[in-house]
Amino acid sequence: MDTNKLKNRELQVERTIKALEKNNMEAIFIPSMDGVLPAVRSLLKTGEKVAVGGSVSLAETGVLELLRCGDYTFLDRHAKGLTPSDVAQVLLDSFTVDTYLASANAVTEHGELYCVDGNSNRVAAMLYGPKQVILVVSWDKIVPDLKAAVVRVKQVAAPTNAARLGCDTHCATHGRCLNPTCSDDHLMALGAGACEHTICSNYVVFSRQKFPKRIKVLLVGESFGY
Repeated sequence: MDTNKLKNRELQVERTIKALEKNNMEAIFIPSMDGVLPAVRSLLKTGEKVAVGGSVSLAETGVLELLRCGDYTFLDRHAKGLTPSDVAQVLLDSFTVDTYLASANAVTEHGELYCVDGNSNRVAAMLYGPKQVILVVSWDKIVPDLKAAVVRVKQVAAPTNAARLGCDTHCATHGRCLNPTCSDDHLMALGAGACEHTICSNYVVFSRQKFPKRIKVLLVGESFGY
């Protein structure tokens, strides 16, 4: 990356980390993906119970394989041979783990996390239950404000995830949401019933946290995930 672009990006990361910390979240900058696994390992204890939300970021950074190494009690929703009822039970059991790992759809420079889910097991566990939440987030997901976060989901995260999951949604077919910008009437979502097969059912903003440092955001200086 051009040195001037890199400097601007680093300043953006610095602003975002300060804002996240003001909102009682721990934020750590990791310059490259090579530093992700050591950072995650340092935040986990041997033998502790861990679980994950659906996340391309965790797969691409090697976190899923780390959790499968045998050092942790991993409630692996992706394990081979699981039936749909088995997976449903894993998702329920994930609320009682020591550490829950996932990613966010966007992080604002105001120190907010923005997450949109269909089944919503991910946002539910991030909100309450696990003692610690670790989020592995590419710096590409940093946006200036909440409106930009909404647009990022509409134009990038939701269409790409819908295509990955084989969903019959407008965004999977057309590469963007039915309403790809922000509507003053429906900032977070579309009007009622506008997208029949939506994967965007619940829209959650994480702002100042009641429990300091329960949520830990690892901002990584590379492109990965959706």
